[in-house]
Amino acid sequence: MTDIQLARQSWRRLEPVHGMIYFVPEATERYTALGLDFHAGYFASRGAAFGTASAELVIATFYNFCPAVVRQALPAAWKVVTPEKVIEARLDAADAALRRAGIHEIEVLAETTALARRAAEKACEQPQGRPLFAAHAALPWPSEPLLQLWHAQTLLREFRGDGHVAALLSEGVGPLDALILHGATGHVPVIFLKASRGWPEGEWAAAEERLRERGLLVGDELTEQGQALRQRIEDRTDELALPAYAALSDDELARLAELARIFGRAVVDAGLLGIASS
Repeated sequence: MTDIQLARQSWRRLEPVHGMIYFVPEATERYTALGLDFHAGYFASRGAAFGTASAELVIATFYNFCPAVVRQALPAAWKVVTPEKVIEARLDAADAALRRAGIHEIEVLAETTALARRAAEKACEQPQGRPLFAAHAALPWPSEPLLQLWHAQTLLREFRGDGHVAALLSEGVGPLDALILHGATGHVPVIFLKASRGWPEGEWAAAEERLRERGLLVGDELTEQGQALRQRIEDRTDELALPAYAALSDDELARLAELARIFGRAVVDAGLLGIASS
């Protein structure tokens, strides 16, 4: 059986290679050049794998964004740009940013890419019930090893993300509930979640009160019940992500986890996530 801890480590350590695309100026510059503002650039670039995605499709699959914010961006974005152009811009931005961080010069790039790609291709055999992943899985693989690594982690991220949404739904945790519970862990600043997801303050406060009534929050902190719920969701998300990593032997998965640390650290050290290690 695939080692669940190694699978989680592999994903978590390599995730900065994909996740930086939401923070780097290279992406903002390219989306702006296409006539898209910040929110339109985000929703259009991640949703372009669907084609001219409707606001409702993005609301459903991205899960935790305020619907009004999505509807301001889509479908208006498709009046000024095609999905193909946005996908091209996103790849170009990923290439430029990762090269700025020196990722293309890391000696073990080819080995890491080969392992991550095998996991991603295994995931592609099981798209059922994972719409956002399936849309990205239909995109062609880039030819450059650097972008192959980025695309592999993109697929693994969306595969895991669709499973996470399923886990949230199974536990009766709605979009705003998920954000508040996440913020209550202290892992992500609440101010960032509020600013990036766009929910009105009144709706946020009302959702917090509902979570307190459910016994999941006391003040702004998780109760024992809330902590247990969060852990259940994370554990189930890990389980649902396992099929991808079944492509690798235990030794190969351990090696991917080891290599992934190198790449994730390089992205962080370069400040591509808006932070740098001390």
